[in-house]
Amino acid sequence: MEKISKDFKFEELPEFDNHKLISYFYDQDSGLRGFIAVHRHGKNNSPSFGATRFWYYRYDKQAARDALRLARIMSYKSAMAGLKYGGAKAVIMSPKRRISKNQKAKILKIYAHRVNLFNGMFITGTDVGMDHNDLKRMRGHSQFMVGVHSSPEQFTALGILLAIKLCLREVFGSARFSGRSFAIQGAGKVGVELLKLLNPRTSLITIADIDVKKIKSVQKIFPNVQVVKPAEIHKVEADIFAPCALSNVLNQKTIPELRCKIVAGGANNQLAGARAGEMLFAKNILYAPDYVINAGGLITVADEYEHRDFSALRITKQVKKIPKILAKIFAESKRQGKPTSVIADELAEKIFNGY
Repeated sequence: MEKISKDFKFEELPEFDNHKLISYFYDQDSGLRGFIAVHRHGKNNSPSFGATRFWYYRYDKQAARDALRLARIMSYKSAMAGLKYGGAKAVIMSPKRRISKNQKAKILKIYAHRVNLFNGMFITGTDVGMDHNDLKRMRGHSQFMVGVHSSPEQFTALGILLAIKLCLREVFGSARFSGRSFAIQGAGKVGVELLKLLNPRTSLITIADIDVKKIKSVQKIFPNVQVVKPAEIHKVEADIFAPCALSNVLNQKTIPELRCKIVAGGANNQLAGARAGEMLFAKNILYAPDYVINAGGLITVADEYEHRDFSALRITKQVKKIPKILAKIFAESKRQGKPTSVIADELAEKIFNGY
């Protein structure tokens, strides 16, 4: 694994956006290694929120770039959700592609103590590569973990569903799901939750995932759902393409291959760059900015942080604001003749740069 060289400069990475802090952590005994990036502080010096990703990275620089990019998107997400918190992210570099449960437990214990060093200014939970058991394990060593008493992925999926309903009305003149076709990329936590919500509403659903076990599980529970290879899912002819896997799925190679009218999914950083948003706009594909419509998870953990009791009603009320924000973006996009991705960025930056 590549070490950080002495002349390594974070500010020269393309993902660096004047981040407030990036912290490198390492523990030889456990094998812990990774980064915590803080993009912006919250309003009135509120803490920064961002989940922790546990993933195998070949190089330190690759992990650092991921942390910077994901932290940045959290600032945008929080701002557009009307929350007062800043954006942050942590990535733990798995020593191997597959490690034992015992080794992972040791790594997470030490990591939780590293989080404590931020004294509450960094609040985190679980992202890709982590599950609820991992979260409970970390919570045993740090009070700055959220998502323990709620199901963020369920409210993430709800926000996406509400956004899709608006998109359908925008493109087809009707918010009805019946007869509309969907291609879901990713059968992870959010992808499956979205599938659960869509399945009663339409029978035209195709899904793909790189994990064969996840696909077999989906087929057992939803036998009517069609399955294609991961490399083919974005090419499926469907009304809505829902990316719910990893980043950068919308790029110069995949966008010309899209056969959809709407892109609305739960993955973070779906666009490989600004050019991707412009390409979707030119292709007349309505793009629902990812960090706007997948904010249900952040809304959920922020609510847990602020309240001792869990209230699905309180969270749902906040999530239901997502379509209103999205409608404003669509209206400005049409008025100004700019991609929805550009409009969303401009609105978010105006908010968090004012802190």
